[in-house]
Amino acid sequence: MLTEPGVLSVTSVPDPECGTGEVLIRMRGTGLCGSDLAVYAGQRPPPRRPWILGHEGAGRVAAIGAGVEGLTVGQDVVVEPDYCCLACPPCRQGRTSACAGRAAVGLTVPGLLSEYAVAPARFVWPVPPDVPLEDLVCVEPATVAWAALRRSGIAPGLTCLVTGAGSQGLLLCRALVEHGVTVHVQEPNAARLDRACSLGARPAPPDGETYPYLFETSGAPGAFEQGLRRLAPHGTAVLIGLSTARLDLSPRDLVAGQVTLIGSMVYDHPGDFARTVAALRTPSATPLGAVVSDGYPLDDVDAAFTAAATASGKVWVDLG
Repeated sequence: MLTEPGVLSVTSVPDPECGTGEVLIRMRGTGLCGSDLAVYAGQRPPPRRPWILGHEGAGRVAAIGAGVEGLTVGQDVVVEPDYCCLACPPCRQGRTSACAGRAAVGLTVPGLLSEYAVAPARFVWPVPPDVPLEDLVCVEPATVAWAALRRSGIAPGLTCLVTGAGSQGLLLCRALVEHGVTVHVQEPNAARLDRACSLGARPAPPDGETYPYLFETSGAPGAFEQGLRRLAPHGTAVLIGLSTARLDLSPRDLVAGQVTLIGSMVYDHPGDFARTVAALRTPSATPLGAVVSDGYPLDDVDAAFTAAATASGKVWVDLG
């Protein structure tokens, strides 16, 4: 439970119960990402405190509510933690990421960093029982990466620049490399840059080269503007990293360069998540867990949040 900004407490609470259309999950692992760190640090206040964090979760079905089909007790699952309404105009158009009533787990509704959690069955995905837990805690952010790739329209054989090699940037590098794209990555953290290169990316040369595609994943002030200066004419820039900082650019910057600007927010239900889950059944040269650098037990959750800010790869909490 987050009791104050930067203050966590492992606390016993009553076990949740699943209602109609819901599933009770015994959580096994939860990944940490920049959104979790923003809530933890007080930069993104939760609806109330104490608050349960976490949205990148994998577990095992413990109980099933009335009306649920296609899931069984004991089944390994991952949670798609953006509960869209499926009824508003964007949802009916297949753009569920723009749902006005979307509930974001760990941000607007209590999270998954707990022994048990309840989720709507339509957002619970069964996974093969032999997939390593390090892979499963990466499914949700890997889906964010896949959605950004899909929306960009980038084709195999092209070259791109990725700015930022945090856990989201690493998963995006992995997805782009597997898609057949030559990936150059810009990242000041040497350990993160090394990990990106281990996934098949290359360090971006200091200057000179321009790119037809830019993917900004860090959300760091100035990162998008720096990347935009390396975007080729008629290029496409995809924004993934979240920041409230004002951009230092003008309409002329975009018009003169004839830039296509895409904001990529999470993913669209159900297709993007279904694609990532299906890929778990296909052998890959680089498993999702290759981006993981550190795992912590629940009792060391403070250390996990501290490490996540600067770790060379993804950090997760083992709830087993």
